[in-house]
Amino acid sequence: MTLEVLNAAGQKTGRTVELPEDIFGVEPNDHVIYLAVKQYLAAQRQGTHKVKTRKEVKGASRKLHRQKGTGGSRKGNIRNPLYKGGGTIFGPKPHGYDIKLNRKVKDLAKIGALAYKAKENAIVVVEDINMETPKTSQFAGVMKNLGVENKKTLFVYPEYNDNLYLSLRNIPNADGSILSDIHTYEIMNADVMVLTESAAKIFTEAEAEVAE
Repeated sequence: MTLEVLNAAGQKTGRTVELPEDIFGVEPNDHVIYLAVKQYLAAQRQGTHKVKTRKEVKGASRKLHRQKGTGGSRKGNIRNPLYKGGGTIFGPKPHGYDIKLNRKVKDLAKIGALAYKAKENAIVVVEDINMETPKTSQFAGVMKNLGVENKKTLFVYPEYNDNLYLSLRNIPNADGSILSDIHTYEIMNADVMVLTESAAKIFTEAEAEVAE
């Protein structure tokens, strides 16, 4: 898959980047993508929900009345779950929602997500953006030049860049990540993925190393 490299003004630079077909040209596996997205969203849950049981709520522990001879039903203490203010039966308890996935499954899901973006022509390659100081308005201008200002956009760069991150973090529809940290959910959640030229070339270099 060959893509033109654009500059920050949205113009063609005359350079191209070849993205490997064994990543961007495969047939996506929808089920493993579902599993990876499910794992990511489950990990975002804190799992701190908690209710009080009958031993934790306030109230006397004495028996309300004798067991037999009253003509009424048998009763324990006021903390009985059947009474207002009593404990909760089978209520939620703190627990984690983590789901384990094998590394190969997660890698396959990520490849499938990238392949979907390639099929949808939703990948843009831009030359490396070097910002001397954080400037949100300047980065918003770059997005406009690339034609992605109104789209949910994932910017991918090869290594952490403080100025770049600080420039895009306040733009509501923009998100950024280094290439090694991108997740299947982030790729699928974005309308378009913008790769910096250096990040895009990593795919080609990795393919060359495998071939050797």
